[in-house]
Formats: sequence, C-alpha cells, structure tokens
Amino acid sequence: MSTPPLNRIPRESYLTRRVFLHNTLLASATVLGRIRVATAASGALNSVANPAKPSWVDRPMRWAQLTLVEDDPPNLDIPFWLEYFRRTKSDAVCLSGGGCVAYYPTKIPFHHRSRWLGDRDVLGELIAGCRKLGMVVIVRTDPHATWDDAQVAHPDWIAVEANGKPRRHWASPDMWVTCGLGPYNFEFMTEVKKELMSRYRMDGIFINRWDGSGMCYCEHCRKNFKSATDHELPRTTDAQDPARRAYILWRQERLFALWQTWDRAVREINPDSCVIPNTGGGAGSTLDMKKIGELAPTLMADRQGRRGLMAPWAIGMNAKEYRAAMGSKPIVGIFSVGVEEPYRWKDSVTNGAELQLWVADLVANGMRPWFTKFGGVLRDERWLKPVEDIYRRLAGWEKYLRNTEPLARVGIVYSQQTSWFVGNRSEDHIHGWYQALIEARIPFEFVHDRLLDAEHLSRFKLLILPNVAALSDAQCRQLELFVERGGSLIATHETSLRDEWGVKRNDFGLAKLFGVSFGGQIESRMQNAYLRLEHETHHPLLRGLEDAPRIIHGTACVEVTPRAPFAPAPLTLIPSYPDLPMEMVYPRVPKTDTAQVFLREIGQGRLVYFPWDIDRTFWEVLSVDHGKLLRNAVEWAVNEEPPVRVTGPGVLDVTVWHQANSVTVHLVNLTNPMMMKGPVRELIPIGRQHIQIRLPKGSKPRRVHLLAANKAAKFNWDGRHVSLSVPSVLDHEIVAIDV
Repeated sequence: MSTPPLNRIPRESYLTRRVFLHNTLLASATVLGRIRVATAASGALNSVANPAKPSWVDRPMRWAQLTLVEDDPPNLDIPFWLEYFRRTKSDAVCLSGGGCVAYYPTKIPFHHRSRWLGDRDVLGELIAGCRKLGMVVIVRTDPHATWDDAQVAHPDWIAVEANGKPRRHWASPDMWVTCGLGPYNFEFMTEVKKELMSRYRMDGIFINRWDGSGMCYCEHCRKNFKSATDHELPRTTDAQDPARRAYILWRQERLFALWQTWDRAVREINPDSCVIPNTGGGAGSTLDMKKIGELAPTLMADRQGRRGLMAPWAIGMNAKEYRAAMGSKPIVGIFSVGVEEPYRWKDSVTNGAELQLWVADLVANGMRPWFTKFGGVLRDERWLKPVEDIYRRLAGWEKYLRNTEPLARVGIVYSQQTSWFVGNRSEDHIHGWYQALIEARIPFEFVHDRLLDAEHLSRFKLLILPNVAALSDAQCRQLELFVERGGSLIATHETSLRDEWGVKRNDFGLAKLFGVSFGGQIESRMQNAYLRLEHETHHPLLRGLEDAPRIIHGTACVEVTPRAPFAPAPLTLIPSYPDLPMEMVYPRVPKTDTAQVFLREIGQGRLVYFPWDIDRTFWEVLSVDHGKLLRNAVEWAVNEEPPVRVTGPGVLDVTVWHQANSVTVHLVNLTNPMMMKGPVRELIPIGRQHIQIRLPKGSKPRRVHLLAANKAAKFNWDGRHVSLSVPSVLDHEIVAIDV
C-alpha cells in the first residue's frame, strides 16, 4: 500500500497558507483567494473544519481507563472491574482495543491478536458490562509499534532513522516503530478503526501515541515533504533553518489530516461518535492548540502525575492551557495510579495523599478526572480505596463541578509560535508567573496567542506576556486594541522583539505600548547585578519591600531606550560587578538612572514592562522579593476589585467559577514540605481562611455550603460581597454559593 502525497504546493504558497491556518495576518483579497484555492487543493486541514459534537461528550464527570497488557485475557477478572467502576461511580470508561495488540477477534491482516486471547472477545465482554452500568464507552488504540510479519510484508510502514536504518522499538526490541505520517496510520489503522466501530459502535476511539516517535526519514516522509515544500527533510533542529521551519508546519498539517481521516471513517459508521487523539498541551505542544480546539469536541490532558521537580499545580496549569483553546468544551485530566518517573514503573502505585492532592488541583481548575490503570491484573491494591474515596466524594459534589465559566480577570498569554520558532525556554517564564500568582492567591486563566480577538479577551482586565518574543504585526495590533478598550498589559524581556516566524525585528512590535524602543543589545548572562529600590517614588510596585534598599536583579536583560519621558522609575540598575576574588566584591557604580521597569497609564488601562527576565529568574531562584514585584505589578495593573480575596496561612491554589445556579471558590491546599518534589507523604491542614467573594451583578446568595466539611457556612452579605471564614483546609475545600 502507498499513501498519496499532499498535492504539490510551491514553498512560498505553502508557508503563506500556514500563516492563514495559524490565524496570522491576511492583508488582501487576492492573497486570501489564492490561499483558499491551495487549501482546497490539498484537501488536508479544512475538509472537516467544525465536526459535529457527539451527544455524549458533556455527560461524563468521572472517567476510568483499563489499559490491558497482552497476557491479560486468561487472568482478567471482568466482574471485579465492573464492580469497581460501579463503586467509584465512574460514568465513562476507556478500554484497550487494538493497534499494537488486538483484544478482540480482528479479521484485519497484520493486526496482531493477543496470543492469550484464544476464542474470547475480551473487549466485547468489557464493553457489554460497561454499557449495562450506563457508562460512556470509548476504545483505545495504539499504532506506534508493530511486529515482524508486518515489517516483512510492508517495510514502508516502519519508521526510518536519519542514517536510513529501520527503527527497532527502543523498549521492546522484538517490535518495530511505525511511521506516524505514512500508510500504516493513514490506511492500515483507518481499517482498524472502521472494524472496531462496526463491531461495537462505541461512543468514540481514543488514540494513544499516534503522532510518530521522532523524526522519520522513510520513503513516504521524504517524498511527501519534498512534494509539499520543495525541501529535503531537515537534519538540523535550528528553527530558523528553512527546511526545519517548513517541517514544523508540514508535520502538523499531516497529523491534522490524519485525525480528520480517522474521524470521518468512524462517523460514517456511527455519526454520534468521534476520534479523540491524545494530543495537546501548552507552549511546548508540537500541534497548534487553536486548531486542536476547533476540531476536538472534548480532549484528554495526559499529564498523569508529578515527576522530578514538578509542582502540584502542574495539572491545573494543563487545564488552563487546554481551556484557552477549547473554551467551554469538556476537558478531561488523565492521572495515573502509579509513579510517573522516566524509569517507567508502570506497575507501581503512588500513595493516596499524592493522588488526592493531584486530583484536587485537577478538579479545582475545571477538569474531569480520568484514572488510568496499566494492566488488568492487580499486583498492588493500595490505590483502589483512595481512588474510590476521591470519586465518591466528587460524585456528591457534581452539580457544583459543572462549571459554565471561570470568573478570573487575569490571563497569561502562552505562545506556541515562540516555542516553535524561537525556543527561548518560554515555559520557564510562564512557570514563574504561575508560581507567583499561586502564592498571591490571584485567580487567573491562560490565553492562546492566536486567540487575541475581542471576543476571546472580553472577560479579562489584564493580560500577562511572559517573554512572548514571537508576535505578528496583527497580534500586536490586537493587543493595542485590547488596551484601547481599557485592558492592561504586563510584558517581560524580549516580548514582541520577533515576528511570528521568530525573525528579529529592529524594534519591539509593541514599542508604542511599551513607550520604549530596542536599544540594540541583549545581555544574555548577567552576573551579580542588582536593583536599587527608589522608595521616594512611593509606587505600589514596592509594597512589602519598604525595608529593602536593593534586591537581586535577573540573569538577562534587554537594552531599551525610552521613546518619551517617564516618571522616575521605582527600580533602577546597579550594574554587575566582580563576584571573585572576595576582596573585589563591591559595586563599581552604586547608583544609576537606568530604569528596570516601565509603567504607563493609557486611558483606562495600565502597562508594565520589565526589560529583564524577572519571571524566569523567579522560577529558578524563587526569590521572595521577585515574587512581591510580580504580585504588586498585577495588582497595580488590574486596578479593580478582584473576584475573590482569600487571606490566611499557607499556600493555596484559588479558583473561582460560575455554574448554572451557583458560584464556587476552590481552595486547594498546596502547603507541604513535598510541594516542589513529590510525592507528598501526608496532607497537612492549614488554619482559618477569610474569604470575600464579589458575586456577578444581579446575583444574591441563597445559601453558602462548605462541601468538604459538609456543612452550611455562616456568611455576611453587603449587597455585592459574600464574606465568610473557612476554619481549615486539608486538601480541597469548595465554598459553594447558591445564587
């Protein structure tokens, strides 16, 4: 079998078409017409621009996944799992179907049936049992590896290394790695999906490891890439190399075409179904989240647990990243019952406290939980009760978890094009802001940089641009319009210094808003530099730092030149001076008038620009002083009353939501010695929290309930605000206000 190439499109038109698909500037009707013709000819991305939403997608609130292994069939206790799904009140399930291994009597050549299957249909038995429980049922396929018989008959299905060698599987050397962009996926796996849907008419098919396992140099990839772009496959990772840049976009187009091929195939059999690829993320995602948000009726975020030095709010961050592109569509958060480290202990079990904290932050940030168990045979049962307890509690809270919208007024912009074409460790800057806003207890959301139109920004008063280096002229204009409408901006470091392709400009795209121009130099490594705090300015940016004459600077800084006069800056530069030998550690220039923050009021909006990497440095060093600056910058720039104020001891992730007939405030207690390195050993309660909630206009409180404490709360109502105290928070408290 062979897969047809994308129709040949001149490279210039191809890149222009991708600019269109990525929502950048369209200047003329002539260009727009040419792009439409090219897109129609390719038949790739826009053939199913807005597929219908299946009727079931918003129903499930608690998902289960049973990922089978090949020798499970003779030992699988199906009644046990069905009873466990019932006890956990799981209302949706994902079951292993096929791809690497089929768990049903497939008739497709080279679709490897489990050697332990015999004459059983394990998948069919599980589906039948789950349907009796009233569960939504989707089936998982995994196409990333195949067996020797397939490789012998179809060597072109196999991924090829840069040296031309077919790729054996890195973990299972008796298998082969398949090419994600060629006929194995486009043709063979399409037949697998059609067979599954024809046999079982499930609600959907979930696709794991579908998008390839690194660069492939097989005959199909070489031919199709050359045909589409006039380039040979790149041998460099430099995003400014023309072939690499074209590949970044071509690969996406190929995968979106594959997704739509599969989706059409299953919908032709069952119109109320869909294909759900395991895909997406934030700035580091290799697929355009804007396009993902358009195609997917629901999506599963696959950040299964903490690894390394990962904060417990990482799963909540994932929820915000997805919601920025998905809007109000249901987002599901996958969590593993095992330890998630690079050593791949897939039969492991993590402790209950860690599970409880991870799911609490997942739910507080608007996701629906999905537990995943690898292997159908239990080797360690310690996870069963914690997950059951978590799910049964969430089932009791369900009506307060069906959110309609978040009420946060602050948005952090994340930029995939900056990650793709600049690669400036953009997520470190985002992480710094995330940690700072968690510590400040300021509710916030994420914003995708290709969704900066008035409709998507209408809910926000403040946008934060964490070193969003790559912005098109059109995106810069959208941000200017946001400020003209009364919005505020905070930007850091190289924001807007490059265009959407990562090419450096002569000046900031947002120079007019910043009030400064690029001075021509970027100091990429500052050593032993400081900030002088100019307290005589009495600026709110310095709140909480009254006793500090100076604080540490960052590690990188952009040279800038003011375009107009500014008021005296509250932060000025103390330049770097030697840090060795110790006798030489003294400032050569103790005071300058070089501003290190630029503050402006523009109509009803405010602007803060830090030319240095305050956010990235805060994430690396976690300086208390930098955290205060970030908090103060937000509070000054927002310049309005927040939707919720929470005061008290500890570290809390605070989110605030609207439901059909209620408003909820989630308090997730992150206070723990293992906060930045899990798993937590135990949950440690924090003391009394004082809360003031500003209800939406026209709303009045009818009842206030503390869901975890399971009791009514005494509260005060002044006509706009609900005020109350929460005596303690163990892991997760929800203040539920019926309105």
